[in-house]
Amino acid sequence: MALQKPSHNFTKIALKPLRTNLFHIVLSVFFLTVGLPKSYCQDLKPKGGNFPAVKSKDSLIINPNDTVKLNDTIRKDTLKKPSKKAFLEGLVTYNALDYRKIDQKKKQVTLYNKAELFYQDIELKAGIIILDYEKQEVYAGRIKDSTGKFTQRPVFKQGSNVVEPDSIRFNYKTQKALIWNSRSDQGEFRVLAEKTKKENDSVYFLQGAKFTTSKDIDNPEYYFYTNKIKLVPKKKVVTGLTHMVIADVPTPIAVPFAFFPMTEESSSGIIVPTFQDTRRQGYSLQNGGYYLALSDYYDLAILGDYYTNGSYALRFQSSYAVKYKFNGNFNIRFENLIQSERGFPDYTKSNIYNIQWSHSQDAKSNPSSRFSASVNLGSSRFFQQSLNQINVGSTLNNNLSSSISYAKTFNSVPQVNLSLSATHNQNTRTQEINMTLPTLQASVDRIFPFAPKNGVKKGFLRNINFQYNLRGENRITTTDSLFFKSEMFRDAQSGFQHSIPLSTNFKVFRHFSVSTSANYNEVWYFKTINRNFDTDLNQVVTRDVNGFDAFRTYSFSTSVGTTIYGTFNFGETKKIQAIRHVMRPSISHSYTPSFEQYYDTYALDASGRTAQYSRFETGIFGAPNSSYANSIGFNLSNTFEAKMTDKDSTKTEPKKVMLLNQLNFSTSYNMAADSLRWAPMRMSGGTTLFDNKMNVNFAATLDPYAINAAGRRIEKWNIDNGGSLFRMTSANMTVNYSLSSSGKEKKKNTQGARNGGREDDLFGTNTDFSDRRESQFDASEESGEVSQFYNAELPWDLTFAYSLTYGNNSREKKITGNSVMISGNVDLTPRWKMGVSTGYDFVQQGVTFTQFRFERDLLSWRIDFNWSPYGENAFWGFFIGIKSSVLSDIKWEKRSLPDRQLR
Repeated sequence: MALQKPSHNFTKIALKPLRTNLFHIVLSVFFLTVGLPKSYCQDLKPKGGNFPAVKSKDSLIINPNDTVKLNDTIRKDTLKKPSKKAFLEGLVTYNALDYRKIDQKKKQVTLYNKAELFYQDIELKAGIIILDYEKQEVYAGRIKDSTGKFTQRPVFKQGSNVVEPDSIRFNYKTQKALIWNSRSDQGEFRVLAEKTKKENDSVYFLQGAKFTTSKDIDNPEYYFYTNKIKLVPKKKVVTGLTHMVIADVPTPIAVPFAFFPMTEESSSGIIVPTFQDTRRQGYSLQNGGYYLALSDYYDLAILGDYYTNGSYALRFQSSYAVKYKFNGNFNIRFENLIQSERGFPDYTKSNIYNIQWSHSQDAKSNPSSRFSASVNLGSSRFFQQSLNQINVGSTLNNNLSSSISYAKTFNSVPQVNLSLSATHNQNTRTQEINMTLPTLQASVDRIFPFAPKNGVKKGFLRNINFQYNLRGENRITTTDSLFFKSEMFRDAQSGFQHSIPLSTNFKVFRHFSVSTSANYNEVWYFKTINRNFDTDLNQVVTRDVNGFDAFRTYSFSTSVGTTIYGTFNFGETKKIQAIRHVMRPSISHSYTPSFEQYYDTYALDASGRTAQYSRFETGIFGAPNSSYANSIGFNLSNTFEAKMTDKDSTKTEPKKVMLLNQLNFSTSYNMAADSLRWAPMRMSGGTTLFDNKMNVNFAATLDPYAINAAGRRIEKWNIDNGGSLFRMTSANMTVNYSLSSSGKEKKKNTQGARNGGREDDLFGTNTDFSDRRESQFDASEESGEVSQFYNAELPWDLTFAYSLTYGNNSREKKITGNSVMISGNVDLTPRWKMGVSTGYDFVQQGVTFTQFRFERDLLSWRIDFNWSPYGENAFWGFFIGIKSSVLSDIKWEKRSLPDRQLR
C-alpha cells in the first residue's frame, strides 16, 4: 500500500493490515516527531519487498550501524479532525556509541554509552539516557566500566549554565528538573549539591550544598556548607545558615544567611578595611572604601585610611579602556600625617600627595594621530613619608618624571609633523622641579629640489635637501613649596627656535662617504635682560626687559667616513675559526662665525672696568657665540665578532658570537683656541656575555694635558709632566646579569617603574595592600602552570647589578661609587617560594635596602610574609587569605609600618 509522510500536526494515519507494516508506521511516526537526523534515515526495506517479522511486540533494538529510510507514500485519512499541538516545540536529536533501544510498551528510548541528546538550547551527555516520550521526561546517569567503577557522569547544559551531576531527571515540557550530586560553576564559585531542583530557567533550589573556589570540587581545601540555597544563574546566590569547613574540619566561622552577587559584569561594592596599629599613629583602619563599576569602559575605587591620632589618607584609583582605541589608569593619593600630640615639641603635621596617570593608544586606532601620557608627580617626600605606599622600595627613588604628548602627522607632500607635549622632572632630594609647559614642535619633511621624480638620488646635486624645524617652549623652574602657585609662573622662560638645515651627501674614491651641511638658526624671545652698574647701589644690576627680540646664526659642517673590514682566520678545524673586525673611522669639521653684534658692554664698578654680556644669555635656547668656533672632530668605532665551531655536531654552519658590540674613541681639536686645543678623549664600549644574559658597559675619559697644583689644566702634555700619555680623569663600569632556570623573562615591575624606580625587583617587589590577590612572585598558578619539584634542580631566577665609578679630576684617584645589588627567587617546593633583594655599598660600607620574601601557595589560599630588617624603612608584613576576588575579604593580615621621623 502507498503511504504518505505525515506532518508534525498530523490528524490520523491509516493503519492496516499487516503487523510488520503497522509497527513500521508507528516507528516512522515517532522518528519524524522527535526529529531523527537524516543520517539515520536510510533504507531498511529488504530486497524482497516484505518486512521480516519482529520477535517481540514490545521492543526493538536498532543496531547503530543500520540505517533507516522512510518513503513518503503514506495516504492521509479522508476524515478531517482538528489538529493537535505537537508535544515538542523543536527537533530532538540523539546518538549513542553502543545502541539505541526503543521500547514501544513503555514508550521509552534508551541510549547507552556516550549517549548524547540535543533539544533546543539543551545539551545532555551521559553514560545512559532514557527518553520517556509519554511522560515527556529525560533520565540520565552514569554507567559502570569493566572494573565496576561508575564513569561518564552526565553533563547537562542549558545556555551557558553547565551542571555535572551523578544523575538527572528532566521534564522538557515544564523545563523542571531534579538533579542528584550536581556540580556546576557559577562565576568563580564551584557548587556541589546533594539534591538540586530546577524550578525554571532562572531559579534553582539546592539542598545540602558545598560551594568553594577550589579547583577540585570533590576534594576541596575548604568550602562553605549550607542546607539551603537559592541560585539565580548570573545574578545571585542566597543561602541559609552557612558555616566554613577547612580540610573537612568544621570551623566556628558561620553566618545566619549570605548573599553573593553572581553577575558576569562588574558591580559596585564595599571594600573591607584591614586593622593595623603603629607606635606613632596608633590604631588604624586601612584600605577600606567603595568600588564603583561606573560602566563597561571605566571604574573608580575610593579608598581611605584612618588613624586614631587624627591622621588620615584618601586614594582614588580608576582604570579605563576602549577596545582597539586606548586604555589607561590614574591614581590620586593624599595623606594628612600627624605625629605626636599637639603641644609637645616633637609634634608635626604635614600634607603629602602623589598623582599618577598612564595612557596609551592603540597604534592601529589612528596612525596619523597619537596621544600618550605617563605622569608621576607630587610631594618630593611622598614615598619617604607615606604610611601606606604601594612599594617600600620606592623610598629609594630620587627622581619623579612625567610626560604628556600629542602628535599629529599630515600626509601631505612634503609630510608635516606636529607635536605638543608637557614634561616634568622633579628631584626628590633638592626638591627642584623643571617643567616645560608646553613644548611645541613642528617639522616639514625633507625636500630634494634637484632630485628626479623617479630614479635614484645619486651625486652631490641630486642629494641636496633641506627641511624646516620649529621648537617652542615655555620652561619653568621652581621648587616643591611653590608648585602651581603664582610664583611658579612668574619666572617662566619662553621662546621659539627656527632651524633650516641644508645638506647633501656623496661618494668620493668609491669608498669614502662625504656629507656636508649648512644650518640657519633663528631664535625668538619675549623676555631679555639689561645689565648696568647702578651708582646709587654701587653694584651691577640686571633687569628683565619684556618684549619681542630675536637673534640669527648660521654654521657649516662637513664629515668624511668609511668602513674597513678585517678578518683574522685561524682555520676551520679550530674552536675559534675567525675573528672579524669592523672599523668605522670618520673626520668632521665644523665652523661657526662670531656674532659679536649681539653683545654689549657694561661697567663692573666706578673705576671704569667693563665686561661683555648678551641680552639673550638667560634665554632657554642660550645666546649666540661671541667668538668664532673652528674645530675638527675625530671618531673611531669598532666591533669585534668571532666565528666559532658549534657544539652541535649536526650543524654545518659556524656559530657567530659578538665579542664587542662597540668600542668607540672620540676627541676634537679646536683650531680657534689659543691653548689647550685638544679636548679630552672619550672611550666607551660594551658587550654581552652568556647568551646575551649579561650586559657589560664601560667608559673612560682620557686627558692628554697635565694639571697644576690647583687642579686646573695647563698647556703641558701629561707625559712631559712626569705622567703617562693620558691622564684618566673619570671612568665607570656597569654589569647587569639576569637569568633563570627556565630561560623565560621575568615579569616586569611596572608599578615600581611608575613610582620612579626600576622594572626589576632589585629594590623589592610591589605590595598593593588594597588588592592582595596578586603574588609577590611570578605566579605560575595564575596561568594554569605549577612549577614541578625536581630532586636535582629547583626553579630559580637571579638578577645581578654592579656599578663602579672612578674620579680623578684633581689627582684624587678616588673610587666615588662601588656597589652591588642582587635579587633572587627560588621555588623550594612546587608551592613554597622564597626571594631576597639586597645589596652592599663598598664606599659607604653598608648594606643597602634589603627585603626577604616568603610565600606558600595553598591552592585556593595564599600565605605570604615579607620583611625588611634594616634602616628607617624596616618593616614586616604577614598575609593569609583566599585568592579569589569574590571572597578576597576573607583574610587575616598583620604588618608593621616603617617607624620614620617626619622631616
